[in-house]
Amino acid sequence: MILPSSNAQPVLPATAAEHTTLQARVVWGDRVVTIGGGAPVRIQSMTNTDTVDAIGTAIQVKELALAGSEMVRITVNTPEAAREVPYIREQLDRMGVDVPLVGDFHYNGHRLLTEFPDCAQALSKYRINPGNVGKGDKRDKQFGQMIEAAMRFDKPVRIGVNWGSLDQELLAELMDENSRRAVPWESRSVMYEALVTSAVESAKRAEAMGMKAEQIILSCKVSGVQDLIAVYRELAKRCRYALHLGLTEAGMGTKGTVASAAALAVLLQEGIGDTIRVSLTPQPGEARTQEVVVASEILQSMGLRSFVPSVTACPGCGRTTSETFQELAKQIDDFMRAQMPLWRHRYPGVEKLKVAVMGCIVNGPGESKHADVGISLPGTGESPAAPVFIDGEKRLTLRGEHIAQEFQQIVENYIERRFGQVDVAAAVDAPANPASVA
Repeated sequence: MILPSSNAQPVLPATAAEHTTLQARVVWGDRVVTIGGGAPVRIQSMTNTDTVDAIGTAIQVKELALAGSEMVRITVNTPEAAREVPYIREQLDRMGVDVPLVGDFHYNGHRLLTEFPDCAQALSKYRINPGNVGKGDKRDKQFGQMIEAAMRFDKPVRIGVNWGSLDQELLAELMDENSRRAVPWESRSVMYEALVTSAVESAKRAEAMGMKAEQIILSCKVSGVQDLIAVYRELAKRCRYALHLGLTEAGMGTKGTVASAAALAVLLQEGIGDTIRVSLTPQPGEARTQEVVVASEILQSMGLRSFVPSVTACPGCGRTTSETFQELAKQIDDFMRAQMPLWRHRYPGVEKLKVAVMGCIVNGPGESKHADVGISLPGTGESPAAPVFIDGEKRLTLRGEHIAQEFQQIVENYIERRFGQVDVAAAVDAPANPASVA
């Protein structure tokens, strides 16, 4: 055995770096969602309903909020859509859903925010794309009208640049400048510069008009993993504004999930990013809420936040030809996710619970001991017994046909005993998502 030398240093746990940004406040009523400035990384999503369908949009907003989205963006693209925004807000308030709404504006946002003040007031934040606010002389004027509306109604803004709708005049100017360099940059680097410059210069223009710096959030959306990492590293160097992360057009299914996780994890580990969205294209029949689930899993797997109890389960091998452990792991995971809206009020802290469902004797007992509650199911050829570990100690052994139901009850009893010792009345009066309040 090779022992470490006397001057060896301990292997320290990996932790995300810190990157200090200004803190924005997105508010609706008593609900305050802080972004940046040491606040937890926030999750947001966007509806894919026609905003003119106020009821359908309000229902989807509620679904996204219950799944964990702390802000929900809606499209505001026509006078008809703008007219429905206050009604959508009213429906949400009636349902007790206080999640802030973000208005997504392109091309005509200056006009809609001016002509529909009730819409401007019902929204908690505006998204402005500097590449789509107008051309030539109109650009500065129309951008200015949107910033003036934000200041008049005391709303933060996200200045969101997208390389699919980049300011072509700025890009042409930077291309011309690049052609005069002794050693011209690659075209991709010029594109990066255009994205970052568009975002930062637009924010400075808003500040010059009187917008508070802490009420400005920036984003530079691209669809490539390495492109996103390169752009945000540079953006973080050049400003202290809070940053919104996300791959645009990430795709559907495994592709979109993996690409988003790969890009966001690198940046978040470097301390870059104050709020995220995972832009997944829903597969046929898939709920819109899937992108919220993926976003929360990214943050929880990195140890940045906790949303639901985690279930550790082995992948299976030749020792685990039975599907019992797979079925039990899924059953427990589905059950805990379904209960979280209730448990969040009743059992504060339950999201940190760790449950292990293992399939054989190789790693089963060890993994189960590391969890709060764990079960080691019998593998192929093993004795038909399932030892249960609670707080690192073996407490009992389950046998028979009802192991799944009995283990689920053990988990429920553990939650009640460990997390149910608080003032339930006070917990019920707490906000729907305490982490969202500064």
